[in-house]
Amino acid sequence: MKRGKKAEEAAAEGENDTGSAPGKKAKKAKEPEAPVLYDDPPDKMTSKDGRDANMKITSWNVDGLRAWVKKKGLDWVREEAPDVLCLQETKCAEKNLPADITSMPEYPHKYWAGSDEKEGYSGVAMLCKTEPLKVTYGIGKEEHDKEGRVITAEFPSFFLVTAYIPNASRGLVRLDYRKTWDIDFRAYLSDLDKQKPLVLCGDLNVAHQEIDLKNPKGNKKNAGFTPEEREGFSQLLAAGFTDSFRELYPEQTNAYTFWTYMMNARSKNVGWRLDYFVLSSALLPGLCDSKIRNKVMGSDHCPITLHIAV
Repeated sequence: MKRGKKAEEAAAEGENDTGSAPGKKAKKAKEPEAPVLYDDPPDKMTSKDGRDANMKITSWNVDGLRAWVKKKGLDWVREEAPDVLCLQETKCAEKNLPADITSMPEYPHKYWAGSDEKEGYSGVAMLCKTEPLKVTYGIGKEEHDKEGRVITAEFPSFFLVTAYIPNASRGLVRLDYRKTWDIDFRAYLSDLDKQKPLVLCGDLNVAHQEIDLKNPKGNKKNAGFTPEEREGFSQLLAAGFTDSFRELYPEQTNAYTFWTYMMNARSKNVGWRLDYFVLSSALLPGLCDSKIRNKVMGSDHCPITLHIAV
């Protein structure tokens, strides 16, 4: 998600406004309320059907791979130690990748996709401990595939798709394009799902419901929370896919994965849940946990992790 949501900033500013009219005797200002933070609970490692998790996947929009590496993002990755690491918004051509990540022995199988036309724009990556059966790039439509937004890896029992979904942008200048993307991407996922079930992870650039962002009322006309984008995600779920976090934590509030760098949004927890693990219905019995690692710094997004039995 790009930074700088004006309505979000206005809402963040307005939270502590006393509302006093000028010229009147000012009442004693209220103490600002302490922010309500999300406390990521202990990881659950067993599925509903009693199986132990045997696959751990982490996804993180790093908002620039080179800066994220300098901020010691890889130190946390080594602690988390997922089987597969998916990154979005890498903003780095393959020839410019830092040696710190290209030489990581923990992940001998590394896959990169970047923008064909704009260097330093978009980009996704997938780093695997075990080699996938097959890896493909894009969704098979030229109009979408030039921006380096999707990598798909086939494993024995499922597909893993990591995606950085196009932002509708300020002024919603790309909303029409985003609507087309949503239709075409849903068709791509549905075709995969006919072959074997899938896990989709990444920055999907939509807060689905009002519970998924701090200030829904002020953002209904802003990128990431328009009716059109929310409906696009609803239609994806209706096509046989499940938002793993809401499956496990349907009522959980204040659980966000993105905070603008402005207005001290992160310390106030004025955020959005834009990063997801979406599962085919066939994988739901093996779902163990869907984690939001909201205390981990290094980007304007935090990482998320999936535990699953496959």
